[in-house]
Amino acid sequence: MKASQVKVCVLRIEGTNCEEEMFMSFKRLGAKPEKVHLKQLTGTDVSQEEKRDLSDYHILALPGGFSAGDYVRAGAIFAARMKSKLSKDLVEFIKAGKPVLGVCNGFQILVETGLLPAMSGIMSEFPEAVLGTNDSARFECRPTLLRKVNRGSCAFTSRISPDKISLIPSAHAEGKLMFPLDRTKAVLRELEDNDQIVFKYVDPEGNLAGYPWCPNGATENIAGICNREGNVFGLMPHPERVFFRFTHPDWTRETDGPGDGRAVFESVLDYATRKL
Repeated sequence: MKASQVKVCVLRIEGTNCEEEMFMSFKRLGAKPEKVHLKQLTGTDVSQEEKRDLSDYHILALPGGFSAGDYVRAGAIFAARMKSKLSKDLVEFIKAGKPVLGVCNGFQILVETGLLPAMSGIMSEFPEAVLGTNDSARFECRPTLLRKVNRGSCAFTSRISPDKISLIPSAHAEGKLMFPLDRTKAVLRELEDNDQIVFKYVDPEGNLAGYPWCPNGATENIAGICNREGNVFGLMPHPERVFFRFTHPDWTRETDGPGDGRAVFESVLDYATRKL
């Protein structure tokens, strides 16, 4: 399969606001993205012409924003709508090895659906983690530095070298990844054994560090995780916002070339063209 044949479903509902950046990141690399409303997949209040089938796509992307106003919890309403109508389709999509990406609010949605960390199967019945309120108790919008710690299982990081410190900005109020208090150590050990921890927040030297380098207080500085198979990936920072070098905060030092986020999209397209 060629990149030009890869169909990407950029899924949105009311309150999603980063779908255009996600759409353009795939389009600029030659793929065929489409912005799709959840109702088009569920067949609710849409015409036959507007309906879409998830199985027709090769990649599912959940962009950032404040879906449904972040009421109840961030991503909870979007996740509940997906799970009530699309559970079977989502499980079949992931079983087929097709990649799923969730960025910021998209990561929150994947956690709420049980698609991440997915310790007990493809989709757990109840959430096995939570993305809670930042330790600062405020919205954090700042450049963040990430170090790849995944050993190779994640479909979204093959083009990122382990020694690279990537600048990918964060913008969230609820990004503190946490696990059940009575099981945190066991969950972390299992995530490590399964190679599910993908990115950690670091300082400029690549060391784990507290605020502001870790903007939310996440457990073990975790910024992104994947499922055991590596084809479902969620992270709080926004790679689509640094697709180009000139959108980095220090862009005047080196204006040309790709931004650090571009490699995430290149990696998953490499995976899709090779595996699907």
